Amino acid sequence: MITKQLLDPKSIVVVGGSDNIQKPGGKVLKNLIDGNFKGDLYVTNPKEDKVQGIKSFRNQDDLPQVDMAILAIAAKFCPDTVRVLAERKNTKAFIILSAGFSEENDEGAKLEKELVDIINANNASLIGPNCVGVLNQNYSGVFTTPIPKLDTQGVDFISGSGATAVYIMECSVPKGLKFSSVFSVGNSAQIGVEEVLEYLDETFDPESSSRVKSLYVESIDKPQKLLKHASSLIRKGCKIAAIKSGSSEAGSRAASSHTGALANSDVAVDALFRKAGIVRCASREELSTIASIFMYPELQGKNIAIITHAGGPAVMLTDALSNNELEIPPIEGPKAKVLLEKLYAGSSVANPIDFLATGTTEQLGYIIDACENDFDHIDAMVVIFGSPGLFPVYDVYDLLDEKMKTCKKPIYPILPSIINVKDEIEAFIAKGRINFPDEVVFGNALAKVYHTEKPAPENIELPNIDQAAIRNIIDSSEDGYISPEKVQALLDAAGISRAGEAVVTTREDAIKAAKELGLPVVMKVVGPVHKSDVGGVVLNVKDEETVATEFDRMIQIKDTTAILLQPMLSGTELFVGAKAEPKFGHMVLCGLGGIFIEVLKDVNAGLAPIAKDEAEKMIKGLKSYGIIQGARGQEGVNEEMFAEIVTRVGALVKAAPEIAEMDLNPLLGKADKVVAVDARIRIEK
Repeated sequence: MITKQLLDPKSIVVVGGSDNIQKPGGKVLKNLIDGNFKGDLYVTNPKEDKVQGIKSFRNQDDLPQVDMAILAIAAKFCPDTVRVLAERKNTKAFIILSAGFSEENDEGAKLEKELVDIINANNASLIGPNCVGVLNQNYSGVFTTPIPKLDTQGVDFISGSGATAVYIMECSVPKGLKFSSVFSVGNSAQIGVEEVLEYLDETFDPESSSRVKSLYVESIDKPQKLLKHASSLIRKGCKIAAIKSGSSEAGSRAASSHTGALANSDVAVDALFRKAGIVRCASREELSTIASIFMYPELQGKNIAIITHAGGPAVMLTDALSNNELEIPPIEGPKAKVLLEKLYAGSSVANPIDFLATGTTEQLGYIIDACENDFDHIDAMVVIFGSPGLFPVYDVYDLLDEKMKTCKKPIYPILPSIINVKDEIEAFIAKGRINFPDEVVFGNALAKVYHTEKPAPENIELPNIDQAAIRNIIDSSEDGYISPEKVQALLDAAGISRAGEAVVTTREDAIKAAKELGLPVVMKVVGPVHKSDVGGVVLNVKDEETVATEFDRMIQIKDTTAILLQPMLSGTELFVGAKAEPKFGHMVLCGLGGIFIEVLKDVNAGLAPIAKDEAEKMIKGLKSYGIIQGARGQEGVNEEMFAEIVTRVGALVKAAPEIAEMDLNPLLGKADKVVAVDARIRIEK
């Protein structure tokens, strides 16, 4: 729980405070003093009566009542200290900087649990242990630097790593990015990233709360809570960027199905972030750049004007934007000619607009005004302006500041000369502006922000399915892969169209089924996991004699228990699957099917339940989408029906959470239908 004393304490004691500011207890005290904490400040130190000019108590029993305690003492002393403060001094907030808890060993984990039990019993808050602290506009409760400039409309930053929090702030402060609050949650013993986000959501005030949140997450222990509150904040007008480290994990367990092999925990993180509307970042630099972009008016279209006096950076930015599907459209026509006449000979307004190294402040003003007022197809401007160090450029940056105040279109400044015009950039930042020193990092980040979808609807309308029939089948089944008959019944109950089929165990029944289904047919073994690998799939069986011959051969294949027959259908091979991911729920995946899924591994994933428009975006986002549309004169796939099956699989796994893995591979898609021709479902109760 987050108490008011954690956010706005009227009194703080630093337990283990010292005069040595190279130790956490000394540095956090110095930061509190330098930050002009307005409440009562105390120290406990068994050897001192004054520390850094602050009254120190040798025995914590002598302390007055105190709202918050910041502990910088050995882990083994923390539980007794917390007990005294919580039970006798009415302390309702604790920040434990100390390490030596669950991150270290089992003994540390026991100490950590003892701490949490004491704090919970006294309705108090705990940040940490093993953290750098909390920083907000009421107090600087961290033992690190830098202390960034604080602003109510700055970034709310939550980090699972203390060192990484420091590095991200170091990356952000030189750009001019401000912070509203910083929470380093350490081991997240009581309060983690999810709980801080929950608090920011539940206390959000559209008039005063910051609308930008940045997260650094090493593990997501409560994904549903993160999804709920992140998407809620974004619906309220906030923007969230996050790093989730550990993305290279190949998967925590071997899986026998296509879905299991393709769907690992990082795919689930991607799906969660996409559903919530979070922009996922890969590095500290990208996180700080995207948070900085969030501070500008939202980009309303993809057409960007690049304004430059240096050709190279403009070309690199053009590449970065174009490669990420943003546009640098031509600027032409009578108004372009009028603008060109105001510039020096040799300038170009084609876009990028290059007004040469000799271009003046006045000319930059003409260009910005034209992009704002004359070129309606331009949605935003990027101004690249550095200096070889020959003369000051204060006037250029002052003009930029003024234009950013008056223009409705976003203007993003790329000021790359961080040494030559260091003073001018600092003056620009002092006006409350943010600089993007690297054009390629900026271009990639802007595209990522633009292409991130809005959150999925809070209440997703699910297709009608026969829940009673589904529960009856699941409840009557044992763990493991269920029989083809039960798979067929589940698909029927979920409203997923499938090919007619028959499962037979004798040659006579095979011939009879082939007649009833209509020749030609497909024959497949029942039992082996990868049928094609063992010669267990035969296509286009055209006569009864071949049915009999193939039955005799296939029934001998190892692990085969029966033979499945289906009519021979044609179409583009598609895939839809689902997999249960611990804590996250079910992922639903779609892509091209058959052998393509193994070769291309081109799938998109979403967290169930899946809304219809979300399913459509998953399909359109496939690299192979051109094949689904119908490439080079080939018949396309009915995308609406394909999307409908994705949503129905999502509804099926919500009704039957015992489904551990599910493959519909392939489905055959044509312009008028999409039909499942092979399906496997494994349950795990």
